[in-house]
Amino acid sequence: MTRKELIEQIREKQSFLCVGLDTDINKIPECVKKLVDNQCEDDEDKLSMYIYAFNKFIIDATAPYCVAYKPNLAFYECYGIDGLYAYEKTVEYLKKSYPKHFIIADAKRGDIGNTSKMYAKTFFEGDTQVDALTVAPYMGEDSVSPFLGYEGKWVILLALTSNKGSHDFQLTESADGERLFEKVLRRSQQWATDEQMMYVVGATQGQMFEDIRRLAPTHFLLVPGVGAQGGSLQEVCKYGMIKDCGLLVNSSRGIIYASNGEDFAEVAAQKARELQQEMAQELARL
Repeated sequence: MTRKELIEQIREKQSFLCVGLDTDINKIPECVKKLVDNQCEDDEDKLSMYIYAFNKFIIDATAPYCVAYKPNLAFYECYGIDGLYAYEKTVEYLKKSYPKHFIIADAKRGDIGNTSKMYAKTFFEGDTQVDALTVAPYMGEDSVSPFLGYEGKWVILLALTSNKGSHDFQLTESADGERLFEKVLRRSQQWATDEQMMYVVGATQGQMFEDIRRLAPTHFLLVPGVGAQGGSLQEVCKYGMIKDCGLLVNSSRGIIYASNGEDFAEVAAQKARELQQEMAQELARL
């Protein structure tokens, strides 16, 4: 998906919502598990089907209100082959049923060149290829550049994250006063343009978005932390929104686990709709 196509979807839907598919087997409603149990005779298949069935319900419920989905690979890899099969089925379903939605694999990859090349092949080639991948910048340009060789694919580089520990390193200053996240922003723009690179900036960073925009005025930002982590959508928009939006705001737990009853999909849709309506108001200010 190109930048132009992504912006068109944002304008058409009046939404820049990304739904995070952080699917925890322990939080899947019992009604989903019972449904799978009744339809699946092979116990060995049930774990992957629990995850996939839950994801499918959530996707169908929230698709009208979002422009992107972000499966977090940790929630799939921890279950081995079963989890990876559920991830692949989820991506296949998205590509077949909702081809205009932007798909982000939240895997935070990044290693020496040959290894990154294989990671890039994993996520950007084949039937389960996605539109974008989160990448860690710590090992420098040669660890990121293999991901940048795919037309229409995006690198979403970690810049300033929403967790408490982000202050341990990301805000440390060099002798000239430049903070580490600022160096990441400045240096990485030598590797790719705003047509191929985005940045992760946590919603809890508030007014720090001004510093981000000073260095990356036109790049899209993937913003986790709205909802369960306490980030404010209005604050993110106040300091981070640009003329063509430039934001993908992610919500995971606040949507997909809003209810654990039989109404879980309906409630997820309601939460996504509420965020979409707030986003439409923010877009109207542009």
